[in-house]
Amino acid sequence: MPDALFSNTRLARVYDPLDPDRSDLDNYMDIVDEFRVTSVLDVGCGTGTFCCRLVTERDLRVLGVDPAGASVDVARAKAGADRVTWVVGVAPDLAADDSHHQQYDLATMTANVAQVFLDDEDWLTNLRSIRTCLRPGGHLAFQSRVPSDRAWERWTKQLSHQVVAVEGEGLVEDWVQVTRVDGELVTFESPTIFLADGERIDSTSTLRFRTREALERSLEATGFSDVEVRDLPYAPGRGWLIIARA
Repeated sequence: MPDALFSNTRLARVYDPLDPDRSDLDNYMDIVDEFRVTSVLDVGCGTGTFCCRLVTERDLRVLGVDPAGASVDVARAKAGADRVTWVVGVAPDLAADDSHHQQYDLATMTANVAQVFLDDEDWLTNLRSIRTCLRPGGHLAFQSRVPSDRAWERWTKQLSHQVVAVEGEGLVEDWVQVTRVDGELVTFESPTIFLADGERIDSTSTLRFRTREALERSLEATGFSDVEVRDLPYAPGRGWLIIARA
């Protein structure tokens, strides 16, 4: 089940205003150009910012899939959204439908999407499903944080607290705070408080910080090849941009 941060209707509507800087998506636009992509499957599309950029800036055929219906509802209201195919679900749902087999040049998992798969079998199933939807020679691109950077040590209320004026909601307060580190699993809370009426909505998330070797092994085990691990351009030394060929 998706975290409340993405599946709660009120939280989904303020997700973009609370985190407006999506310059991280420029890396994926560069990949689209690098491989001369004409069709993209965006797994974990969230509120659809990347999908809508793809159709408005590159005129591509795009499918966005996400299990959080509230986030997809926000996506559907954005400019260009009518040119995107939206699916509320997960990659295995697409793989179960023959009409999606070998249909896409590129599959992406932006931001933290690749790290939400905590169980190894779920992660492998996701990768196999994505590969089923890629054309032979197509590519998968995703990012993952470098464990040795220990990013979670910066996820504190002191460093992340903000109060933002959001149209239609007034002032909205939020922050992140790590509550547990268990090996590769990092759990954190993300409270959001709507100051106009005092409603507080709590969301708890867990991410898995896999090693580079584990990521490479999982890709090879699910039929990908030519795995390339690049330094994440906007966070050098702190994240990997991983590209593999189907």
